[in-house]
Amino acid sequence: MKLQGQIVDIENKRIYKGEITFEKGRISSIVEKDHNVSHYILPGFIDAHIHIESSMLVPSEFARIAVQHGTVATVSDPHEIANVLGVQGVEFMIENGKQVPFKFNFGAPSCVPATNFESAGAVIDSDGIKTLLENPDIKYLAEMMNYPGVLFEDDEVMKKIAWAKSFNKPIDGHAPGLRGADVTKYIAAGISTDHECFTKEEALEKLEKGMKILVREGSAAKNFEALIDLLPEHYQSLMFCSDDKHPDDLIEGHINTLCSRAIAKGIDVFKVLQAACVNPVKHYNLDVGLLKVGDSADCIVVEDLIHFKTLQTFIDGQLVFNDNTTLISPVSFEVLNNFNCDRKDVSAFRVESSTKQIRVIEALEGQLVTNEIIDEAILENGNLMSNTDRDILKMAVVNRYKNEKPAIAFIKNFGLKEGAIASSVGHDSHNIIAVGTTDEALCKAINLIIEHKGGISAISKQQEKVMPLPLAGIMSDKSGESIGKQYQELDAMAKQLGSTLAAPYMTLSFMALLVIPALKLSDKGLFDGTKFEFTSLYLE
Repeated sequence: MKLQGQIVDIENKRIYKGEITFEKGRISSIVEKDHNVSHYILPGFIDAHIHIESSMLVPSEFARIAVQHGTVATVSDPHEIANVLGVQGVEFMIENGKQVPFKFNFGAPSCVPATNFESAGAVIDSDGIKTLLENPDIKYLAEMMNYPGVLFEDDEVMKKIAWAKSFNKPIDGHAPGLRGADVTKYIAAGISTDHECFTKEEALEKLEKGMKILVREGSAAKNFEALIDLLPEHYQSLMFCSDDKHPDDLIEGHINTLCSRAIAKGIDVFKVLQAACVNPVKHYNLDVGLLKVGDSADCIVVEDLIHFKTLQTFIDGQLVFNDNTTLISPVSFEVLNNFNCDRKDVSAFRVESSTKQIRVIEALEGQLVTNEIIDEAILENGNLMSNTDRDILKMAVVNRYKNEKPAIAFIKNFGLKEGAIASSVGHDSHNIIAVGTTDEALCKAINLIIEHKGGISAISKQQEKVMPLPLAGIMSDKSGESIGKQYQELDAMAKQLGSTLAAPYMTLSFMALLVIPALKLSDKGLFDGTKFEFTSLYLE
């Protein structure tokens, strides 16, 4: 097969008219050749860190949408499904991904469970990590979220890192806000990347100490604006990533969108494409072509180098997207799950108290970090209640692996004026997490999730909506387009209930993520992520 266009040679920083020949899935020749074709040919885009599960789609369905935006590969951490199903979940992701022409590069999840302060569905210890890393389909040790374990040289943590080194596989980091001597020690342990920087100063320090920085722009955490000014000088050490991308956002765009935004800021196109296409291949030793003779024929045809509208996507020489149509067929798969709790009674959400003040989680738009604030308690018949006037709402986390009493806390900035929203996508253990204006609404939203053994739900005075997620309680067995539409409807309903957040369900899903400060809620109780210990809802 021959392909003509304006060939973009990223590393040599030149664009020329030429023709590329594919043979048996590889590039056999690239020659300069005059023609009248105006579109551009360049290497495919790579998402350098993403949890496929957060799209609520299985890998094969994710691929069908991603190729529409010129994405040919991902560096994928399967720790969401691993926290539910363990190694079996990781194996499901690998095998499902192999059913389609797309280059998923899965890592060995380093933190299953993420902490010992929550209930997960599985454990992967250092022996399990060794077994995973022995698999050639596992490309790296996924994000080491337990940075206190690294700093205090926890035995299991250090064994996992040692196995990655022995297999010569990169080690991904996760260290929000870590600075000074602590981050120096963290990097010295062998950790090579971080996608959690939320200030330019933090990212710059980590870059100067030898880390690669991933500029993240997901559905909840958005750090592009804070970090993109580092790209012109540090383009060889930056990559683009989503981390978590909900289905409606994935349908709209992917890494191509970040390239377009960077170009709009006047950043050199070759530097932008170095981060989007080249750096992930080199850092993770990926089997992804970079438009060189002998490489896999992984490339895209785009309309221009401003908006990066994808016209065609090729993977191993196979045309997988053409003329606004994905050419990847859906595949069938077994639906696995781990969901073992019974419906709750409204009395389970009652909090008997006489306190005057409570600790409140303050959710922040576009951030995974939260603040701890103090506010007045609202009591009704001795029960702590939501205060919609002050936007202090009751939230609950319910253990989905066995029957336990729900953990209760309060949260600000969700903005609901009535009803409740709930989800079994609750990073990282994926217990049920919900926010509501009344105990009754909270209970109803949670019971909808329990009835379907996973999903996201919304409750108002007039209606109840649920989108089932039967696969591990976090992914759908339906098409990406179908799930994108259902998710948009639920997102709209949450906003009709009063939420002012751009992505209320995505933000909700991170309110149980204990490894990100400052205050979060696990199924075992309110957690101080700064001190890394449980704390009381009530002020002493």
